[in-house]
Amino acid sequence: LTTNQMTVTSLVTVQKEGEKGIDGRIREYEVEGTSYEPRGKVRGLLPRTVEGQGMTSLATVCALCNDAEISYTEGAFTRVGEPTEAALKVLVEKIGLTNTPPPATVEQSASYYSDMRSAEWTRVATLEFSRRRKSMSVLCRSSSTGHNSLFIKGAPESVLPRCAFLRMSDGTTIRMTDEWRQKLRAQFEEMARRPLRCLALAVKENQLGLLENVSEPGQLPPRAQALLSNPESLIDVEQGMTFVGLVGIKDPARPEVPSSIEQCRKAGIRVVMITGDSAQTAAAIARDCHILGPFHGDDKVFVGGEFFDLPQEEQNNLLTTSNLVFCRAEPQDKQRLLKQLQSLGEVAAMTGDGVNDAPALQQASIGIAMGIAGTEVSKQAADMVLADDNFATIVAAVEEGRAIYANMKSFINFLITCNIGEVVAVFLSTLMGLPEVLGPLHLLWVNLVTDGPPATALGFNPPDPNNMQKAPRGRDDPLVTPYTLVRYAVTGGYVGIATVGAFLYQYKKMGIPWKQLSRWSECTSWASAAPPPMLAEGALSLFASPCEAFQSAKGKLLPSSVALSTLVAMEMLRALCSVSDSESLLRKPPWANRWLLAGVTFPLLLHFAALYIAPLANIFQLAPLSRADWVTVALFASPLVLIEECLKIGSRYLQAS
Repeated sequence: LTTNQMTVTSLVTVQKEGEKGIDGRIREYEVEGTSYEPRGKVRGLLPRTVEGQGMTSLATVCALCNDAEISYTEGAFTRVGEPTEAALKVLVEKIGLTNTPPPATVEQSASYYSDMRSAEWTRVATLEFSRRRKSMSVLCRSSSTGHNSLFIKGAPESVLPRCAFLRMSDGTTIRMTDEWRQKLRAQFEEMARRPLRCLALAVKENQLGLLENVSEPGQLPPRAQALLSNPESLIDVEQGMTFVGLVGIKDPARPEVPSSIEQCRKAGIRVVMITGDSAQTAAAIARDCHILGPFHGDDKVFVGGEFFDLPQEEQNNLLTTSNLVFCRAEPQDKQRLLKQLQSLGEVAAMTGDGVNDAPALQQASIGIAMGIAGTEVSKQAADMVLADDNFATIVAAVEEGRAIYANMKSFINFLITCNIGEVVAVFLSTLMGLPEVLGPLHLLWVNLVTDGPPATALGFNPPDPNNMQKAPRGRDDPLVTPYTLVRYAVTGGYVGIATVGAFLYQYKKMGIPWKQLSRWSECTSWASAAPPPMLAEGALSLFASPCEAFQSAKGKLLPSSVALSTLVAMEMLRALCSVSDSESLLRKPPWANRWLLAGVTFPLLLHFAALYIAPLANIFQLAPLSRADWVTVALFASPLVLIEECLKIGSRYLQAS
């Protein structure tokens, strides 16, 4: 949803006021820059403030309580590690150090001041982040004094209550009071609504207990080792801290996300946002992204596991009707939500990038890992990998998937309809006792040459304009619906009947009545009958006996040519109508798919070649058609377009209902 290009845009400290050193005011600084490039400054930050103990403590926490690295490679500043921590490293470079020569090269500027601050300390131990305390810290030993200090960063609502002291910008430390907690809480809540992701920074320089005298990394005394190995006891270590400041990190929504969310809403896809941010930040980002509407209250924003405290019926109602936001969520919350959605018959896709997302990615109907920011564990657990980490790409994939499904239906329906028409033509002629309407070579020609190119071209149909305004189809919805069977029967039936009808009509034009045609097998008893003339190959042909008009290839030459041409024309018209399954040709004309025009033109050219090039006509037992014959073909083939348009009206009605 967001760019994942996190940048510290706001820095908050408490500035000393008054002679007694106990009065102060909250001071917010604006930080320039929008990327991991360490260029820009902290507006309003004076040299004496940089040198003050308060700002030094803040910059030291940002530099030391951090595992990210910023580097300059191939002409760009890039990060290795978590984007939040990388943003803190960039902030250290922007704060800088007074009376210090600037970095000599661009490469050095990536971590110049961070390295200088880190050189004064040695990390002894790391207190990893936990969901319970919502913070992490590092224990470091000063190279100059040999004194240990704990540097902490975490969620303000979790860190502030555990701070017993407050450090002002000049280094003055006063006791934290409820009044100051309320002021600072109001400050970070206001920042969260912008929205900024807020982090509280703190230090603990005294009363470290078992950690007071730890001097070497990896050489913790047994009791200290036991203390740090128990996640439940870490919150006891991070007590009595000194608050040094707040940072507000901007991770703006991608510009294309709001429109993508609106597309999802129109397509019947509901978006549920799950984040570790605070409620204020999560709600603000959700509104920026249009997951929550501008007039929605926070009734759709749930903190932690409070959603699961609601009555089951209310949970199910929210999950099936609303866009929801879950903040400060635990990894197991994601799995519970997915299981609940799936139990309600929903198809649930989930995105994730961290190691702790892997179980939920496996649980999801479609697990989607991030290709850029995702861990290898998440990629292995997911069903697919999003190469550009962009939510809009998922929406585009949904649209493309719907288009592919619609195109697949189009060419399947086209092929089945054509084959039904051919079967009906053969079956009907046999049932009526007619001579063979289409020979084996004709049927092979139609199936291999005439049907293939249009069917292939239908795979390139452009998406319907309202493709993303239809409700999602169920995972168990059949490819062939009852109405599809009706369309097969009506269209395929007409193709077969029209093919036989053109064959009969041509014999009628030749002067052979229906009575003789239906009893053509008795032609040997018609010795007294005059041999019927037949116009074929541009000349009037007379047969030695009436049976030649029905039994010889030459006798059936013109009727079979007209019937085959009628069948080919109808199949090409059916292909042109298949550019959309429901939209009229007036709204979506055939030239919307240029490949289809080529796919129709090519078989027609081959068919004309088979009719009018003598060697090919002899091979396929066909005769060239006159203008009058083509009028016959048009009369029998053209009604198919009207039939298809009427059937499309039925499709639109069913979709609307």
